[in-house]
Amino acid sequence: MRARLFLLILLAGALVVTAACTDLATLRKSRPIAPVQDYERFLVGNLEADYIGDENCLKSCHTHDKLAMDFKHSIHGDQISPETGLPLVNCESCHGPGSLAIVNAAEKKTCDFKTLLPLYEFPAPAQAMLCLKCHAAASTPTLANWNGNIHAMNDVSCFSCHKLHLGPQQKVGRHEQQLTCEACHQQIRMEFTQFSHHPVPEHKMACTDCHDPHNSTNPFNLKGVSVKATCTRCHMEYQGPFVYEHADVTEDCTNCHKPHGSPNDNLLQVAQPFLCMQCHAGHHGQLSTQGTLNNTATKQAFYTRCTDCHSTIHGTDVPTVHGRGTFIAR
Repeated sequence: MRARLFLLILLAGALVVTAACTDLATLRKSRPIAPVQDYERFLVGNLEADYIGDENCLKSCHTHDKLAMDFKHSIHGDQISPETGLPLVNCESCHGPGSLAIVNAAEKKTCDFKTLLPLYEFPAPAQAMLCLKCHAAASTPTLANWNGNIHAMNDVSCFSCHKLHLGPQQKVGRHEQQLTCEACHQQIRMEFTQFSHHPVPEHKMACTDCHDPHNSTNPFNLKGVSVKATCTRCHMEYQGPFVYEHADVTEDCTNCHKPHGSPNDNLLQVAQPFLCMQCHAGHHGQLSTQGTLNNTATKQAFYTRCTDCHSTIHGTDVPTVHGRGTFIAR
């Protein structure tokens, strides 16, 4: 009873803190993450209950027969201990010991959920720790870096994305990833509606092709150590190294391109020639004897799309008569 009372006190404190976070000043106030041992107490469960196994639980109440069948066909249900032949993961692995839940199940035709762990009342770190009991050790995937992840630091738990009781497919499928991520990332959802975008809405790509939502400690949860390292996993022709490098794109592709969607061709931040002219003066310097700014015809020729001539803009190995690369394919 003491453990049960302590659990209720912790839950009440969490609800009070949540209710207090209503004004802007409170929301902006930095609140340190509680020690791990505080969250571990949430997962102890009722010390007066015993573990009884799925068979004893389900034969007392048939309310969860569909859930049990889906679980047996899931990746969690397939985990069997080679030593004992017993399942490594069952209902009580997450919901806690269930002996008290089925005491009157036969008469009431349902189990007593109040004696089980109130999972959806737990704070996000405690919910995540429930999964990390397995997924921080020898399981696949191993989420060893979850606690340093930007999602964990923003109170996103495993339950926010993974709905384990909707069917046997417990991972978020490639076709469902976009809707799952856009539930929070509304700005990205808008960008994917732009004229030029990566083919995520067409299901030719998925968010996890570029981002690791669980284990990455890189900026923006990227799979690569840098933006360019991530982009050149697919765009290998721009990886280099080149004899003549375009300095602005050597490290960060997003200097010129938007990663998700843009109203401009080729995901450009700004349409040509204005994108290039943010750094380059154009064809009216000392090497331009024609005076392109003094003639309408030459302005129309030179100030349209720079890449009509400078087609190898990401880098080239071809020099020019001036002894330097001008990114013109010859």
